[in-house]
Amino acid sequence: MTSIEGQPPTTSATEIVLVTGDRYRVDGNVKDIERAILDAARGSIMQLAWLTESETHDQLGVNPEHVAVVRAART
Repeated sequence: MTSIEGQPPTTSATEIVLVTGDRYRVDGNVKDIERAILDAARGSIMQLAWLTESETHDQLGVNPEHVAVVRAART
């Protein structure tokens, strides 16, 4: 994390796109998000990848079988 004096720290963000076309911006770099999705895919049946939405900081459970695209979010 980095911060500029007087501003809150910033973190890297990743955009995920589901097969439905829904897009989410989540906290974490692309490699970490990819790892979370792959770990969920290799886990038990219907295991979700739990991610944190960047803007709301809400927890987001993503079915790894529905992920179509993972890419670095544009700032």
